[in-house]
Amino acid sequence: MELSELQQIRLDKAERLRESGVDPYASRSHRTISTADAIAQFEGREVLEGGPEPTPQELTVAGRIVSFRDMGKTLFAHVRDGAGDLQLYVRLNDVGEEQHQAFSTLVDLGDVVEATGTLFRTRTGEVTLRVSSFRILTKALNAPPEKRHGLRDRELRYRHRYADLIANADVRTVFRLRSALTHAIRQFLHDDGFMEVETPSLQPLYGGAAARPFTTHYNALGNEFYLRIADELYLKRLIVGGFERVFEICKDYRNEGMDRTHSPEFTMLEWYEAYGDYLTVLERLERLFAYISETVLGGSTFTNDGHTIDLATPWRRLTFREAIREYSGIDYTDYPESIDLIRVAREAGAEIETGTVWARVVDELHKQFVRPNLIQPTVLMDYPVALSPLAKRTPGDPTHAERFQLIVAGTEMTNAFTELNDPLDQLARFQAQQHDREAGDQDAMPIDEDFVNALMYGMPPTGGIGIGIDRLVMTLTDQPTIRDVILFPAMRPLGSHAPDSDLDVDEVSGNGGE
Repeated sequence: MELSELQQIRLDKAERLRESGVDPYASRSHRTISTADAIAQFEGREVLEGGPEPTPQELTVAGRIVSFRDMGKTLFAHVRDGAGDLQLYVRLNDVGEEQHQAFSTLVDLGDVVEATGTLFRTRTGEVTLRVSSFRILTKALNAPPEKRHGLRDRELRYRHRYADLIANADVRTVFRLRSALTHAIRQFLHDDGFMEVETPSLQPLYGGAAARPFTTHYNALGNEFYLRIADELYLKRLIVGGFERVFEICKDYRNEGMDRTHSPEFTMLEWYEAYGDYLTVLERLERLFAYISETVLGGSTFTNDGHTIDLATPWRRLTFREAIREYSGIDYTDYPESIDLIRVAREAGAEIETGTVWARVVDELHKQFVRPNLIQPTVLMDYPVALSPLAKRTPGDPTHAERFQLIVAGTEMTNAFTELNDPLDQLARFQAQQHDREAGDQDAMPIDEDFVNALMYGMPPTGGIGIGIDRLVMTLTDQPTIRDVILFPAMRPLGSHAPDSDLDVDEVSGNGGE
């Protein structure tokens, strides 16, 4: 790599450190405490000892230099670790001329350093480390990003997430919340008696959602395999096998377009519970969100796109048919032929391509008329069977299935079913999907004969759900795109002139439907 002038200056400083016998890329640190714990312990001693100058205790902190002021014989800097910031006070009389000179001339913003000393309060009241010795642990050749000019380009932030995290505390906060969220979900499900499992990422046949897969060749087996688009069908195989409550948080992959709420690689939670149904799942989902609100958000309300949203239960419920009728004026049951439904949808203002299959037209009515209007948590229930090839039919209405979705801030958060456990009905649904594929629907599910065979062993009544973790975090943290909640989102190669895709992942899907 050709170094810039600034990188070369910093590299020269690294060489000067080597010449003085200091490795500019140390193998280990002797840190004894985090910055936050150091400050907390100091403040605790102030209270216990009843004075502004508690008994000094030597400690060692380490972190990245994020500010620097040279006052001559006294140097001030702030060091940042994963817990917070701490001011360093480097005085010539405390560290000696050699170390003072080294700190003044060889330390740059972005360097990782280790400092030993005792804490005190400055005249301005800031808890500060009076440094007695220090050493450079890692010499940074790149200067840290300058927020005003260096991190405005969102694409650059995604490509260089490491720099984005260094510069932006709010970005670090988003991903800490994401970690806390997945931890809370796991804790809740474990406490409810669920077992966490792992299912294959590489599958001989993809399924569980309506989506196009990534395809690869499995050399050892001499066959074509697929990255999973969902883990649904494998989890339900486990229900057949006798595990009554299972869940998985995993990566799914769909070889489709990218937009504000879709990423080809995303994180999905799915759980399945034997002897339950979609109402059982809905009750558990409401309890889960109450738990998340308490443990992660600290309350039931949050802000998204200027709206104050309240997750408090019970949530509003209405049928899918009622919702489309309310917001579009169309009762899709009056138009069983796709050509007629396309006509009335266009008359209502929908944009529908000629030749779109009936199920897709219904889904577009939902996307274009209903979903954008549902800001507060709303549960849509009982979807057409044609939209729900893996769900149990609604008793008394064979044209609809026991399926619900939770919509929050105009975004689909979940997809849940009373799971179809009739093997012959499931086979017929797969065959109907095959007909849609032959009619041009590239996302229709293939026929999975092994899954039908599993159902022939008998799957008890079961409820299941899929929750898109990325979308959930995106909504709770009020982020504009899904890329803002994925640490390293997929990006086109630099220099690519490929147009942005406007493809969307349709919702004719299983629980894995994002």
